[in-house]
Amino acid sequence: MSLPQPPTPAKLIVGFFVKEKTLAEDIAQALQDRLGPVDMISAWINFDFTTYYEKEMGAPLSRRLIVFKRLVEQTELAAIKRMTNAVEQTYQRQGQRRVNIDPGYLVPERFVLATGKNFTHRIYIGQGIYADLTLIYQKGAFRTLPWTYPDYADKHLIDFLTLVRKKYMLDVKQGEQP
Repeated sequence: MSLPQPPTPAKLIVGFFVKEKTLAEDIAQALQDRLGPVDMISAWINFDFTTYYEKEMGAPLSRRLIVFKRLVEQTELAAIKRMTNAVEQTYQRQGQRRVNIDPGYLVPERFVLATGKNFTHRIYIGQGIYADLTLIYQKGAFRTLPWTYPDYADKHLIDFLTLVRKKYMLDVKQGEQP
């Protein structure tokens, strides 16, 4: 018999992509106002893995990840996704998104993103939101899965998430709490 255990506190990571990089500071501030102080920010990464968003948002698109200091409970992910959806809506122009925001969390074993779209490998976590197992950590490195989004399979993004994981492991060792 397995005994229920409390889940590991998670490192909150919010990715976003935009055409207009000038929006980034305001978006980061809006997220920080709701989620607390920032711990790390990635460099800009070209978001040229798909043309899916170009009709709505234009091109070229650029992605950035923001990592927050406060560790969160894994159960907060659905509420965080609903909040980031509301932030996206504040930046709409004529019904078109100008930013796409993707919250997720990192724990020692995996990186998980939140989405409103169901699919075979996604688990419903409440409030109309699903958890997407995006990357797993095995044998000292992040590993992609058959369904990993191409941008999250990119070496630059995986290298950044590896740095985040190292910082997260130090935070946990030092007793950081959600």
